[in-house]
Amino acid sequence: MVNVIGVRFKSAEKVAYFTKGEETYCVGENVICKTSHGLEFGKVCVANKQIDTKNLNTPLKPVIRKATPKDIKIHKENLRLENEAISISEECIKKHKLYMKLISISYTFDRNKMLFFFTSENRVDFRSLVKNLAAIFHTRIELRQIGVRDEAKLLGGIGTCGKSFCCSTFLNGFYPVSIKMAKEQNLSLNPSKISGCCGRLMCCLEYEQNTYNYLNKISPKSGDVVKTPEGEGTVVDGNTLTGEYRVKMADSPDAIPKIFNRNFLKILKKTKIQDKR
Repeated sequence: MVNVIGVRFKSAEKVAYFTKGEETYCVGENVICKTSHGLEFGKVCVANKQIDTKNLNTPLKPVIRKATPKDIKIHKENLRLENEAISISEECIKKHKLYMKLISISYTFDRNKMLFFFTSENRVDFRSLVKNLAAIFHTRIELRQIGVRDEAKLLGGIGTCGKSFCCSTFLNGFYPVSIKMAKEQNLSLNPSKISGCCGRLMCCLEYEQNTYNYLNKISPKSGDVVKTPEGEGTVVDGNTLTGEYRVKMADSPDAIPKIFNRNFLKILKKTKIQDKR
């Protein structure tokens, strides 16, 4: 076992772990770490955690130091330079007539490298562009082509739910999302209603799926014959999340269905459709 701390270098980015040495770190503190890209400025999000070295694919690198006031000043200056570099870089892209959309630019803390993130429908030969950018910014240049989901994560925004994108706030990564999840969650299969602003199926379908899997197992389906506190009946419909179901009572089939919570329903017979599944 080894003591480590978890650090994020960008908002909602995947947590990277580093050995902490003898120093004690608290969540929210700014630190300087050495990564594969060079020195980077990050924020502690997991403090003093023990992990098994057997589960590590590569050796952990140490935290260099806590960020000093001078380091914070350099970081702010890097952010300013990144914003200025966007307009300059976009002009270079137009000059080289490349069909690519620049999304963001990121400096390493020591400014030894600039990372350019872009989207494009096709492969882009950007070798001449890299030479041009290196001559302008006098540092190493690395261009990375990303997908539309990564674009949404980097840019951020407001989703159809009215809240900030999950991917740009708390999700550490992307996971496969299928139309089957939407079916099991009783959602409309209209793509415009179950797709995020990136045009892909909404991420929330995936991380809410476990809850629906559990609720669907303990809940009756439409057409199931159930036993209620007031006698037997057939489920008409219901709400999986609230657990409220409308039941047509066997002794009064023409009456308005009664509402029961699933905790008071016992499934006596499942529908034939249910059995075929």
